[in-house]
Amino acid sequence: MRKKLLALSFFAVLVAVLAGCSSAPRVTRVEAGGATSDLSGFWSAADVRIVSESLIADALSSPRLDAYIRELAVRNGAANPTVIVGRFRNNSSEHIDTAIISSNMRTAIINSGRLDFVEGGDARDDIRAERQDQQWNASEATAAALGNETGADFMLTGDVRTIVDRAGNMMVRTYFVTATITCIETNRIIWEGENNTVQKLIQRPRARL
Repeated sequence: MRKKLLALSFFAVLVAVLAGCSSAPRVTRVEAGGATSDLSGFWSAADVRIVSESLIADALSSPRLDAYIRELAVRNGAANPTVIVGRFRNNSSEHIDTAIISSNMRTAIINSGRLDFVEGGDARDDIRAERQDQQWNASEATAAALGNETGADFMLTGDVRTIVDRAGNMMVRTYFVTATITCIETNRIIWEGENNTVQKLIQRPRARL
């Protein structure tokens, strides 16, 4: 009986040790945009939300952009002007997926009903390849016609830059995010917005001697 109890105790201890050494990650769900979404001091999901909301609000409330939209709508028979997304460059000192910013802006502007977007980049290439393939493999009645793409009136571009100020174990990192809507026909910039409110004070532990 005693040997059986000792064996069971040893087995329980072994299970506990193996569980403690498990390589499985511990996952805890957090609220989007909460304090735990900014752990490293680098660009985070909370920063994307702040910047996107600011630039979207600025664009949709711009009197200058509104005047151009109305002018083109008159010329196009009340149809919404169209926009294509160009390059959103990352000119900062860290890795930032700028496509998330431009995608957020595109979604909000489309949902506002003010502007329409046409595909660009890789998505446009895929659509063109499918349309070309249909010329050979789809019936004449169902194949998409060539040469009927909608030309864009405007292009949305932007960039992200950072300024880093250091002193000892203290560092302030400031992000400057700019978005621009340009008239493709005339190259005139009809709207430009900038957000520089994302600023972080980071204090690193001092090295112990």
